[in-house]
Amino acid sequence: MDRSDRKTIRVGSRKSELALIQTKFVISQLKELHPEIEFEIVSMTTMGDRVLDKPLPKIGEKSLFTKDLEVALLSGTVDFIVHSLKDLPTVMEIGTTIGAILKRDDPRDALVLRDDCKEYQLDSLPSKSFIGTSSLRRTAQLKRKFPNLQVSDVRGNLNTRLKKLDCSQSTDSNTDTNYSGIILALAGIQRMGWEKRVSQIIDSDVMLYAVGQGALAVECRLGDDYILEMLEPLHHYETVLQVVAERGFLTRLGGGCSAPVGIRSTVCLTKNAMSLDGAVWSLDGAEELQYSSSAQLADKKVIQSHIDQYRSEDGEPPKKCPYKQPRQFVGVTPGKISYLDLDTALKLGTELAENLISKGALDIMNAAKEIIHSTIK
Repeated sequence: MDRSDRKTIRVGSRKSELALIQTKFVISQLKELHPEIEFEIVSMTTMGDRVLDKPLPKIGEKSLFTKDLEVALLSGTVDFIVHSLKDLPTVMEIGTTIGAILKRDDPRDALVLRDDCKEYQLDSLPSKSFIGTSSLRRTAQLKRKFPNLQVSDVRGNLNTRLKKLDCSQSTDSNTDTNYSGIILALAGIQRMGWEKRVSQIIDSDVMLYAVGQGALAVECRLGDDYILEMLEPLHHYETVLQVVAERGFLTRLGGGCSAPVGIRSTVCLTKNAMSLDGAVWSLDGAEELQYSSSAQLADKKVIQSHIDQYRSEDGEPPKKCPYKQPRQFVGVTPGKISYLDLDTALKLGTELAENLISKGALDIMNAAKEIIHSTIK
C-alpha cells in the first residue's frame, strides 16, 4: 500500500479525552518535522471502553483497548494509532508493529483521595477504607502492604473514575461506590493537567508499576516504510531500551496487560548501564516473588565500530545495514537504535523472568488465571 504521495495522514485514537490529548501531542511532534502534512484524527471506542460493568480480567478478551483500532489500521482506514503503551499486548497483532516510543513520563502510580480524606495517605487511611482500581497488579500490592484497606473495582476512563470518586458518599456503608480514593497512573493525570488532584505519588519502592506505564507508543503497519520513516525520529533511546526489557520480561512470563506483574527499570547512558526490578504476586498479595538484575550497555565506540563495518566506501550505510532491517524486538521496530543495546535489554528482561520462573512464578500466575477464569464461566 503506497501512501507516500498523500498529504493527509489518518491517525487512530480512542475517544476518551486523555487518548485524544495523547494523540494530539504525537501529531504536534510530527507537525514540527513535517509541516507540509495534514493529520486527521479518526476516533473510536474499543471493547474496553464499551464494557464497563465487568472487571477487565473477567471480560475474557485480549487487546481490549486496541483490537478495534487495529482492525481499522489493517484495513487501511487509519495509517497509525497512538496508544498508552501499557495497553498494548506484548504479542502484536499480525501485520502491525510499534514504530515509535516517545520519551517516558513519570511511570509511577498516584493516589487520588476524596475531598474529605485529603489529609490521609495510604499508610494513614482509616481501616476498611475503600480504594478503587481495575488493576490486578495494584490490587495485589495494596492487599499485601496495606491489608487494613479494602480494594474495589472501578472502571471507566479517567474522567469517569474521578466522577465516581467525587460522587462517593461519606458514610460507613460498604458499597462499591463509597471510595475513599482511587489509584491511577500519574502520567495520565499529568497529561490531563490535573496534578492538583494527586494526594500522593506512590514511590516504586511501595508499588511497582505496569510494563510500559508512562510511555506513548505509535502502532503502524509492518512494512509501511513511509510511515515507519516518518515515526522513527520520535523514538526515545532510553525509553525504548526500558520498554524492550520490560516487554521481554512480561513475554517470558506469558502475562498479559492485566496480569499481577510489576516492573521498574532505569537506564543510565553516562554509565552505559541499565537495571530492572520485577515481581509477581498472587491475586490476594499473600505470595510475592521479586528479583533485581542489571546489565552493561555497549560503549558508544563499540556501537560506532559495529555500524562502520557495514558502511560502503562512500561512507553511506548500505540498504541492508542491520540498523535498517525490520527486525522486531517484542513488537518494536527500533529504527536507528543500536541492536547491541536492544539485545542486551531484551536479554535482561528475559533472564529476570527466568529467575522468577525458577522460583515458582508460573505457578503463582497460573493459579491467578484459574481463579479469574472460574469467575468468568
